[in-house]
Amino acid sequence: MKTFKLIAIALFTVTLSVNSFAQTHDHSKMITTKTDSIKVSGNCDMCKARIEKAAKIDGVSKAEWNDETKMITLVYDPAKVKTDDILKKIAAAGHDTEKFKADDKVYAKLPGCCQYDRSK
Repeated sequence: MKTFKLIAIALFTVTLSVNSFAQTHDHSKMITTKTDSIKVSGNCDMCKARIEKAAKIDGVSKAEWNDETKMITLVYDPAKVKTDDILKKIAAAGHDTEKFKADDKVYAKLPGCCQYDRSK
């Protein structure tokens, strides 16, 4: 009977240690992404290609601009890139965003079909 108790205690201890070991893992290596939708000015498919190309910087896994809603959907890793950095790149390509306006000289170089109405 004493041997049975010792074996039962040993099995119980092993079971607990295995379960607790299985539940410990490093969360710091898990990748978390953030999704944002932001208004970006543009008109056509050429704008779409330019906006999406400008937005796809390191840390951005998805950039999709909709020409009907004028919204870009961004999926990115906030540990690698900030939203403002992405929006600055889009503005540098000639497209106004909610926070950053494209330089007038860059905007003027856009093809005619891409020159959207700008708010003053």
